[in-house]
Amino acid sequence: MCSFGFARSMGFALIPLAICCIVANILLFFPGGALNYVEEGRISFYPWLFMGVGGGGVAVFLPAAVFLSMGKCAASCVTESCAMCGSVLASLVGLAGSGYCFVVSALALLTGPHCFTNLGWLYPFEKDNGSYLLNRDTWTMCIQPANIVEWDVTLLSILLGLSVLEFIILFLQLVNGVVNAVCRPCCYKQEYSLNA
Repeated sequence: MCSFGFARSMGFALIPLAICCIVANILLFFPGGALNYVEEGRISFYPWLFMGVGGGGVAVFLPAAVFLSMGKCAASCVTESCAMCGSVLASLVGLAGSGYCFVVSALALLTGPHCFTNLGWLYPFEKDNGSYLLNRDTWTMCIQPANIVEWDVTLLSILLGLSVLEFIILFLQLVNGVVNAVCRPCCYKQEYSLNA
């Protein structure tokens, strides 16, 4: 049984997720839609690692493109086997990208935003291991940018969720590709003869 249709559907599912990762990462540079903070270098360190643009975005577009380019089940066993091996390699690239997005987003969420407090510009939640997430009263420590904690927590949570979805989709295609490349290298087209 050929599984190119499954791979193509996985490709279609990855494209909106990758686009959303890129948008979420870019929005981290403009808290509340303000442009001046990035110009003044007052943005947290983590968005500059481009976890959503590079990891959850570009690195996921590659497997999506590979999956979408896979045609109908090839008549040649060699062609199908090569296509599935290619999808496995592309899946590994995407898994690395989505994993990178997840790890960096989680670290950024644990560290908290870079903001202006009564003590100046700093990471006020850096040493509390993410406990600020459960204590909204402490979020008022950040005076500028306005609502920066809500902004960062929302976008980083979106990046975490999207990277998990990407990882699951890519892992499913990895398993699909391995099974079809190794266990079933040919489309099973058996001709049964009525004359035994």
